Amino acid sequence: MTGRGPVGLGAAALVAALLLGGCGTPRSGDLGPAPTAPPPPSVAPTDRPEPTPTRAAAPVPLPTNRPPGPSTPASTGTRRPDPVTIELWYVRAGLLVPTRRIRPATVATSRLALTELAAGPSPAEAATGMITLLPAGVEVTRIVDGVATLRVPPAGDPAARRLREAQVVWTLTQFPSVRQVRLDGAAPVDRADYADLLPPIVVTGPIPGERVSAPLVVTGTATVFEATVSVRVLDAAGREVATGFGTASCGGGCRGGYRVLVGWRTVREQKGTVEVYEVSAENGARINTMAVPVVLAPGG
Repeated sequence: MTGRGPVGLGAAALVAALLLGGCGTPRSGDLGPAPTAPPPPSVAPTDRPEPTPTRAAAPVPLPTNRPPGPSTPASTGTRRPDPVTIELWYVRAGLLVPTRRIRPATVATSRLALTELAAGPSPAEAATGMITLLPAGVEVTRIVDGVATLRVPPAGDPAARRLREAQVVWTLTQFPSVRQVRLDGAAPVDRADYADLLPPIVVTGPIPGERVSAPLVVTGTATVFEATVSVRVLDAAGREVATGFGTASCGGGCRGGYRVLVGWRTVREQKGTVEVYEVSAENGARINTMAVPVVLAPGG
């Protein structure tokens, strides 16, 4: 039997160390233990109970600040045209006076204007004495180079016929496309040919029956002494609640535009009257008065 010396013991120890090396800390370059696959989902451990399935909630409409209204078709991206304001010239006491209408936009503005002119004044306008002398069915046949051509039915009275023509000319020439009007094949005419049929004071605003609030701007044209135009506002009882005056842009035998600002104090809405007049240079009396019935909104 062979005895073990120091050399034998050292070799044994070295072999033991090599065998035990795989169970120690991996050295640089070792891959370590092989990864293990995760458990299948069906057996995955969990510390929470499985949630109970619930039905999806219906979508909640977003809040809106607008009141509900009728359904409208989807927008096509086009904007609805603005309404058109048409000036109509009626007859009052044998002279021309203007009023206005607001109607849906149209490309046939001359036809619309003549139709409205023949339809006649509103009840509020008729109460001031306004009338129309134009019969229904009058239409413009063509507009070429700023001249509108049409035929106006004859009137028995020459003065009435001229007023009828003046209504047509002053109404049609408000449009940029019409500078003159050819009536019944005669030479073209314009507003200047009928300027003598205007009253000394013309009121373009407000119009009869309009609801007005303070401050109110009264507008129009006038040919009056020293170009001074006076305005007063009367309430439902005929009491004077406001006064004012202004100067036309032309005076001394010519016609000019004016703007007069007036205000009033009333505690309730009521009928009223806006009077535009000239103060007589002889005795200070109100002359050439144009009275416009209106509805006065409360003002203060």
